Amino acid sequence: MTDRISTNVTWHEPGVSREDLEILHGHKGATVWFTGLPSAGKSTIANAVARELHQLGVSTMVLDGDNVRHGLNKNLGFSPRDRVENVRRIGEVAKLFTDAVIVNLNAFISPYAADREMARKLQPKTFLEIYCRADIEVCEARDPKGNYKRARAGEIRGFTGVDAPYEPPENPELCLDTGTQSIADCASAVIELLRHRQIIK
Repeated sequence: MTDRISTNVTWHEPGVSREDLEILHGHKGATVWFTGLPSAGKSTIANAVARELHQLGVSTMVLDGDNVRHGLNKNLGFSPRDRVENVRRIGEVAKLFTDAVIVNLNAFISPYAADREMARKLQPKTFLEIYCRADIEVCEARDPKGNYKRARAGEIRGFTGVDAPYEPPENPELCLDTGTQSIADCASAVIELLRHRQIIK
């Protein structure tokens, strides 16, 4: 699904440079990629970070796994092949947001390390991987959608953490213990990372 089949296409450089956009926005663009088990707190923390950044005058966009599957990736399921394509598309979209000098906050299970590395290679200097680590017992206890229960009952197949694998990051830019840390503390740690990387002032 990732092979190029289009022909007679030419890359066009933008008329406004990234440097000019950075001056306009007052900060740099970056992709902040939250990964972890279902119900580990990825979307919750991404939105908490977005609210804090908004208060600081930083332009943001939250890309949520479920939301993206309502539109851009609505033709994809949860097979290993479709999961790869899901992350590939999001990686390309995330890079576009980074190029537009938007701090994009991506909340995706993205269970395979190779897929996350594929997204990183698109923008190695502006990709920040955030591992939302929580024991599966904690995630199941939260389970706001009831999906763990349905997966345990055999109603959902290929559910990450139950009958599909999750490969934790080995060297993420930041590891959040979302099973014990508060949402506020997790969000503050991400903001501090962005400051440390000089993405925001």
